Amino acid sequence: MPLVLAVLLAASPAFAQRCVTPAELASRPGEEHPVKGDHRFDAAEPARQLNPFSPVPANLRGAIRRVELPRGRKLIALTFDLCEQPGEIAGYDGAIFDYLRAQGIKATLFTGGKWMRSHGTRFPQLLTDPLFEIANHASAHRNLRLLSGASLEAEISGPQRAYEAIRETTAANQCYAPAAKSTPQRLGLFRFPYGACNDAALAAVNDAGLLAIQWDVSTGDPSPGTSAQEIANAMVRGVRPGSIVISHANGRGFHTAAGLPLAIPRLKAAGYEFVTVTELLAAGKPVIVPACYNNKPGDTDRYDHPLGLHVGLAGGLAGSSKTKAAAAHGAQSLPWQTQTEPAAKHAVKPPPPAKEPSIWPWQ
Repeated sequence: MPLVLAVLLAASPAFAQRCVTPAELASRPGEEHPVKGDHRFDAAEPARQLNPFSPVPANLRGAIRRVELPRGRKLIALTFDLCEQPGEIAGYDGAIFDYLRAQGIKATLFTGGKWMRSHGTRFPQLLTDPLFEIANHASAHRNLRLLSGASLEAEISGPQRAYEAIRETTAANQCYAPAAKSTPQRLGLFRFPYGACNDAALAAVNDAGLLAIQWDVSTGDPSPGTSAQEIANAMVRGVRPGSIVISHANGRGFHTAAGLPLAIPRLKAAGYEFVTVTELLAAGKPVIVPACYNNKPGDTDRYDHPLGLHVGLAGGLAGSSKTKAAAAHGAQSLPWQTQTEPAAKHAVKPPPPAKEPSIWPWQ
């Protein structure tokens, strides 16, 4: 058995019980590519009675950027967004999870409710893996600053309904049951789409019992022109004890799978330990601000306007060098991977690169 797959199989009790085979758990070529024009999961999450919760207390309300730690503690939290908009099926960048599992690296996955439902095989694998913490990234990646009333509530509660339903189904599976039952009954962390909020949206998230988690280090991975080395450099140079790092694992984190093996060994050598966001919060004092932003207050305001979603890389991506770099992402060799399965077994023809301009705020 290839070494990487053996490591993956032993990564958690659920996998050790062979709920999935090593080949089923491992990444598959082309799986990371988003597919446009697929509307099968556009409908809202089905209604259900949610588990009880309490609003966030006053001392934790606001947008959490990072955590102040006691002197001598060097903890950081890697986070990966798994978001999906209407009219598409976003990708699953399995090479990222292959590497995290092989290295025993913990991470928090901010997952959209629509992504949970459209990835019925992959999401239970992530849900039951003790390395990963699942968090709320809204239902269909809409700008919550532009929503109110029932629409705002649906974006916040939709992932909770999806999570609880899938957790319930997974726990009913005899093989998955022990791992699924040990997962939290409800989500406790939230990340705003586009990193954008206003007072009303922030209050609604906190009133729903969710801590609003931002970040203080962005890898820039949604830009196809950001190389693996640049992603690694952004991580290594940007982090400090208590940092929260944002990346993407839904096929729009270009070169992230190749960048992690360049960054993580350097961070380990510097004495950093990787924990989930919840573990990071428990280890120190959250740094809380009253507004949401990427690098500085106000830099997400442009997403309140339709044209604001189509800036950055807009204007001729198709056929550009950046698009070619994105298309090559799936075939890129990963430096930590010394043995792999033959690609032909799972080979699929990837969809053509999306022609829509980028919508990600940190480019």
